[in-house]
Parts: sequence; C-alpha cells; structure tokens
Amino acid sequence: MARIHVQIPLRWSDFDAYAHVNNAEMLRLLEEARIQAMWRPDEGVEGGAPTAVMDVRPGAATLALIARQEIEYLAPIPYMRAPLDIEMWAGGIGGASLDVCYEIFSPIGVAPRILYTKAATTVVMVSAETSQPTRIPADLRAAWTPYIGTPVAFSRRAGA
Repeated sequence: MARIHVQIPLRWSDFDAYAHVNNAEMLRLLEEARIQAMWRPDEGVEGGAPTAVMDVRPGAATLALIARQEIEYLAPIPYMRAPLDIEMWAGGIGGASLDVCYEIFSPIGVAPRILYTKAATTVVMVSAETSQPTRIPADLRAAWTPYIGTPVAFSRRAGA
C-alpha cells in the first residue's frame, strides 16, 4: 500500500509548559496534513499531493466535514526545527465518507525514526446546498484508491 508523506513544520506556539506539542495542537497538525493531502492547490500554484483534488473555494458544491477523530499519543513531540513527517492513507472509503489514517514520525533523516502519534479522522462529504451527505466525487475516490490500506490499530479502545 502506498502512503502520502506530508511535511508539517512545528510552531513555537504548538508547545505547552511541559515543552512538548500540546494535545490540542495535534488536531491542528492533522488538519494541516489533511489540507495538503486533499485540497486542490490554488490556480497557478505548483505542487500538492496526488490526492489533492477537492475544490474548497468559496461556492464549492461539496464540503468536507469532520465526523470523528481519534488520536493515540505514543511519545511526546519535542521542539525541533525540521518538519514532522506525517504519513497518511485511507483506512476505508464509503459512499459519503473517507477514513483518513495518520502516523506522525520524526523528521525525515533524523535517526532513530520515532513514531510519535497515530490518528484517524472520518471525513464526510456534504452538499453545500442541502447540508446533507453526498457521494464522494469520482475524482476524489480515484485519487485515494491507491492509498487504501488497513485502518490504524489503536492500542486501547474505550471499554476494551
């Protein structure tokens, strides 16, 4: 299975009094990675992941809303200047939803390679006009199909 690699730099404001990335800021890091992996670049802007096909300009017909997120913190992320390496894949694609899986690693080239966090986000496609779930557009489904893999295996689950 192929994975998308997104490099996300840390900001000084991401850290808390314990000198590691604050748990609430982890949601922002996941959001930044998801935007790079899913949102089509603006006209005239080069780059973007091969999966970045969603049109999110004002007036877009389809919105991507977060239905669920789960994060497992494996090790504290210390301050570093090199960007984190976030690996992403699809844990499943349904009719109107996509499960985006993440593993957040130390920066590329840093040894030893450390897995800091595992996470999963369920994204639901919604009609901007009706606010009702709508089928995943064909271009998004086609772009993410090569990246379908096993969902994230979390160590603990509520009630387990």
